[in-house]
Formats: sequence, C-alpha cells, structure tokens
Amino acid sequence: MAHSICDELKAHAADLIAIRRDIHKHPETAFEEVRTADVVAEKLQSWGIAVHRGLAKTGVVGTLKGKRPGQRVIGLRADMDALNLQEKNEFAHRSVHAGKMHACGHDGHTTMLLGAARYLAANPDFGGTIHFIFQPAEEGLGGARVMIEEGLFDRFPCDAVYGMHNMPGLPAGRFAIRPGPMLAASDSWTVIFKGAGGHGAMPHLGTDQSIPAAQFVLATQSIVGRNVAPSDTAVISVGHIHAGAFDAPNVIQSEVLVRGTARSYKPAVRDTLERRLGELAASLAQAHGISHEYKYQRRYPPLVNAVEQTQVAIDAAEMTVGAENVDSNTTPLTGAEDFAFMLQKKPGAYIMIGNGGDEKAGCHYVHTPLYDFNDDILTLGTTYWVNLVNGELGSMAAERN
Repeated sequence: MAHSICDELKAHAADLIAIRRDIHKHPETAFEEVRTADVVAEKLQSWGIAVHRGLAKTGVVGTLKGKRPGQRVIGLRADMDALNLQEKNEFAHRSVHAGKMHACGHDGHTTMLLGAARYLAANPDFGGTIHFIFQPAEEGLGGARVMIEEGLFDRFPCDAVYGMHNMPGLPAGRFAIRPGPMLAASDSWTVIFKGAGGHGAMPHLGTDQSIPAAQFVLATQSIVGRNVAPSDTAVISVGHIHAGAFDAPNVIQSEVLVRGTARSYKPAVRDTLERRLGELAASLAQAHGISHEYKYQRRYPPLVNAVEQTQVAIDAAEMTVGAENVDSNTTPLTGAEDFAFMLQKKPGAYIMIGNGGDEKAGCHYVHTPLYDFNDDILTLGTTYWVNLVNGELGSMAAERN
C-alpha cells in the first residue's frame, strides 16, 4: 500500500515543490502569516475540505470526514511561521522580505500536510474525522498555546494529535522518534545587577556590576555540573549580555543585564534550574553590595510522546520507508517545540523526518541563513501522513484493533 501511495503522490511532486518554494519565498513571522494562511485555506477549499480560520489570528483548521463509519477524530499539525533572519541563499525562491526567512522548514511542514490533505480528500477511505491544523507562531511565541486557549480542542475535539519536523543531518529517507520525553522544556531567564556605577579610573568611589555579572556567568555552569544528577539532562546557556556603551569605556555602568536559556526534561530539574539561578544572582549581588532583579519565564513545556500514539507513528514511518530506516528510540533532543502544549492536552506523537545533509560536508542546520528544506522529502512526508491516517482511521487501525 505504501509504495502505491508514494508512487501516486510522486505524480504531484512538482505541485508540492511549487507550493513549498512559493511559501519559502514569502516568509511571514509570528501571527503575521496572512498570505500563508490564505494559500493554505484556498488549497483546502479547492479540494473540498471545510475550512475554519481565525484561531490565534492566522491559524487555519481544515476538517475532513471519511466515507467509512467511525467516530474517532485525530489532529495533524503543521507550523507556518518563519524566522527573523536574513537569508543568504541565492536561489530563485530565496526570501523577498529582508530580515525574514523560512530557516526552520515550516514551509516544508505546511506543504507536506497540504499534500496529505489533497490525497485524503480525493481518497477518503477511512472512518472518522481528520482536523488539519495549520498553526502560526511556533518560533518562540507559542502559537499552539494560543490556539488551545482560544478553543482549538473545544471547537475541534481530537482523540489524538500528531506533529512532524524535519531534521538536517538525519539522512533523507529516515525517521526518528521515541516514546516519552522527545524534546526539552524551554525557559528564558534574565538577571540585572544594579549599583551606583562610577568612573573607570576611580572604581573605589562607586560599585562595579561587571564583576558579579562575570562571576554569575561562570557560576551558571556549576548548576548543571553540581546541582543536577549526572543521569539527568539540563542545559543553561547565556545568550545576551548588555552593559554600557562602546564609546564610553571609562564608565562603570550602573546596570549589567545577563540573559539566557534553560533546558530540561523533568519538572524537578526545571525547578532546580529556576531556584539555583535566582540564588546565585542574589548571593553575588549581596556579596558585592549591590541589588539585582531576577526573572525566570517558563516558556515551552517538555514534549512528551504517548506510548500508544508513538507506536502508531512508528508503524506509519516503517510503512513509508521500511523498518530499517526508522529509529524508534532516538536520543532526546534539547531543542523545544510548542506542539508540547498540544501533547499536554491530548495524547499524541511527534516525529523527525530526515532532511538530509552530511555534517562533515557542511550540513546547513535549521536557524541558519543558508538552510533550505529538502524538496526531495516532500513526497515521503506526505506519504507518512497518509499512512498515519490509515493507521489511526483506516484498514491498519481495524487490523490493530
């Protein structure tokens, strides 16, 4: 079955490539995906799929019922937003918007789900209902959370939800997934050390906030090394430091800001990171006779795959590329994804599809200015979605039950 579906979908490969490159050429960032949403809605409507718009400003949900009897409902989700990044590629479909780029492959994710929607609309040989969820604002602003808060699962109830993301460095034609924690929680933190400041030539007459700030940056690494069990995983990284002005090197600034990210899988580890960052900042400020401000923002929760739905996803991937090309217990990643919010509400699974590229040969990873989604995997990803629907709502589901 998988081969016949894949062969049939290959006949539409040129159409999928055209859609993907059009979206890539016109990137739109969080909650501004108006043109992209218009493209998605127009395609779905042209295939006879009921379209609903407006959740999280630019979200689109397409609903399709199968021709067989069945009450089960599943959601298939793709993200639509781009990044605030200047593209350095020179091909014809490079971004036409300065400072904006599809550097994470959401153009490909949207296209693969559209390809599946078209096939399934023409071949509704399943029982139950599919909600095709096209989500805005995955990149940092939590569009999934906003869609849920605005009633996604109230208006479009789902028994299970599924997501997929491309992975550069993983060979094309391969998939990777695991039950349980798959991606980490993503948190942001900010510390501001505050004091009188002073003249660089007379530091004894003021306070120097750069010293506790520098000690704090070094001390953050002791949290993971000495407060987190070696068997657990955690990451603390400093991503932003700000103080003073380039043209005023003789001024000891009154404030030094340090900002970064924290990643973890377990709630207890997450609590430890938040507590210890605050304790270090407070103790260093006190030791140097200055004040401080500390803020810890819990952003995305850890992404946790349900066991049953993970097996459905594995079966669909194996049917698409063969069992030898599916890593069913891949190493967890410390990246984060707001699909985690959906998995907090509904059982489901999130899978990685290989985008190709050889690290030794100079693979361009996501969030880099030379990245591009691999058009050769559009048909594979679309086939995976179709096989997954068959596993949840079609003949494979009947055989499993």
